[in-house]
Amino acid sequence: MGLQARFLKVLPEWDELPGVMRCDEVRVYFRQLSQKRGQLIVKRIFDIYAAAVLLAVFSPVMLASAIAVSAESEGGAIFRQRRVTQGGRVFGILKFRTMYAADPKNMPLVTARGDTRITRVGRILRRLRIDELPQLINVLAGDMTLVGTRPEVEKFVRKYTPEMLATLLLPAGMTSAASVRFRDEEALLDCADDPEREYAEHILQEKMRLNLDYLRNFSIVSDAGIIAETAAAALSLASRELFRSRCRYASKKL
Repeated sequence: MGLQARFLKVLPEWDELPGVMRCDEVRVYFRQLSQKRGQLIVKRIFDIYAAAVLLAVFSPVMLASAIAVSAESEGGAIFRQRRVTQGGRVFGILKFRTMYAADPKNMPLVTARGDTRITRVGRILRRLRIDELPQLINVLAGDMTLVGTRPEVEKFVRKYTPEMLATLLLPAGMTSAASVRFRDEEALLDCADDPEREYAEHILQEKMRLNLDYLRNFSIVSDAGIIAETAAAALSLASRELFRSRCRYASKKL
């Protein structure tokens, strides 16, 4: 298959999907998305240009973050974790490391706000969502898209219902309506006795409801709306953190 053909192939053919995805529940979403291939091509083109521009704009922030992470603790600046994307394919999602280096096999799969593994620099990066910026590289590589279902680890994907598997028809996303809705997810998990169970049995279920609604109503316009909501939420968060910093500084002077 030529480069152009691969580029324009934004939706897998039905027969190319894993057997577990070729079910009636997924077929409904597949047929709807098949009628929107033109918009999916526009979405991919926008992903490439937007990711390239954002990488250039945020390169100073990313460089400073990488230096700060490496200076504070050992383990390298970038953390890679196995996640699931389009067609059930496993890829390595990129993030700035926000925790002290540890064996990934022994790490919990979800993180509460008060997790003692999080470094001082990591806490700042997570609050401002700067730790997610390396995923722009995942977008350029085609493993992710700017707007789409956030990628889950394999353990949680194995818990998907047949209908939930429809979210794997498109690449995993950096942001989504569910991401905006659950932007304070760590605070919710902080109150749970078993954060991983709370996530799998409650938060994930609500996220998937929103993700499936996104698939049913997918359009370039809806993507633009989610990007605008994400930007507004990020600006609001940055303003709140700046206000808190000023308050702490003023209290110290007093």
